[in-house]
Amino acid sequence: MGEIVLSLQAVEAGYGGGLVLQGVDLEVEKATITCIVGPNGAGKSTVFRVVSGLINPKSGTVDFLGKQIGGQSPSTILKSGIAQVPQTRALFPEMSVHENILLGGYAIRRNRALLKSRLAMVEEMVPLVKERAKEHAGNLSGGQRRMVEIGRALMLDPSLVLMDEPSLGLDPKSVATVASVIRDMADSGRTVLMIEQ
Repeated sequence: MGEIVLSLQAVEAGYGGGLVLQGVDLEVEKATITCIVGPNGAGKSTVFRVVSGLINPKSGTVDFLGKQIGGQSPSTILKSGIAQVPQTRALFPEMSVHENILLGGYAIRRNRALLKSRLAMVEEMVPLVKERAKEHAGNLSGGQRRMVEIGRALMLDPSLVLMDEPSLGLDPKSVATVASVIRDMADSGRTVLMIEQ
């Protein structure tokens, strides 16, 4: 068994007084692609909200790289190395692809050299980012938008990328392209936790 990047133990969480997650255990190994599968309402997105700090677990532990992150703020969790690619409509359509990508590096914007090297890394992993840099994100196809969303998440060089239904609404060719980039992410040492129906 490899290094555990993310571990949830006996996690309970929900909204208001109700529990959606009841005693959830999950371990995700480094440089793997792990998929949470289930129907709508099963709690898949709630797992992501707990991991990313959008809701606090009522009980249980959430560990990332051996450190407890359950209950920490989303910005603290983002800075620790967890990025998320939302399900849909995550880009600013009136902004260029380049501008959307740079928003992913907002936390490191003052370090110009680091920002430039991260942009070069993203352009290598997702060539579309360079090819369509000046085009408005709103002019892209669904598959192209998803690639830009992935590129933006990679700007912080995360150890763990949460991906919410990355194939949703995409044609077979786009699904294959997105799947190839996800495999490249794992091959380069990143860990991917994915939701799919």
